[in-house]
Amino acid sequence: MKSVRLLLLVCLALALLAALLPRALALRAPDDSLQQQIVAKEREELDALKSGDHEAFANLIADEAIFLDPRGHGTKAEVVEHTADFRLLDYAMENIKFVAVGRDSGVVAYKVTQKGSANGHEFTSVVYASALWTRRAGKWVCLFSQETPAR
Repeated sequence: MKSVRLLLLVCLALALLAALLPRALALRAPDDSLQQQIVAKEREELDALKSGDHEAFANLIADEAIFLDPRGHGTKAEVVEHTADFRLLDYAMENIKFVAVGRDSGVVAYKVTQKGSANGHEFTSVVYASALWTRRAGKWVCLFSQETPAR
């Protein structure tokens, strides 16, 4: 009798595991995909600055976006205006972290080493950056971005 009861418990546990495992894996997969999509959009934004395509850069930013750096905060219009004479020559992202905020939103944080040119002067900097991205009507836009100089 004990062995039959034990066998039933084992079968029940296996059936429960078989029922829940695909659901658990399905919940994990969108996070990985979401992270890949958002990191790709962040790279696309940096690549637009590297290629000098300021229209593409502006199209990736939500109209109500807020940007924050050591000089303070800025709107989309201010950031687009300030990047008009800005060219990213090279960059490298490392130590990328991601947090899903919802099914269509997430925050990416990373360290970036960048070389660029602004107002005719070349520069090199290392900053910690983060950005909040969301998908609206099938289009990805950045709602918030910040950069903090690395020490």
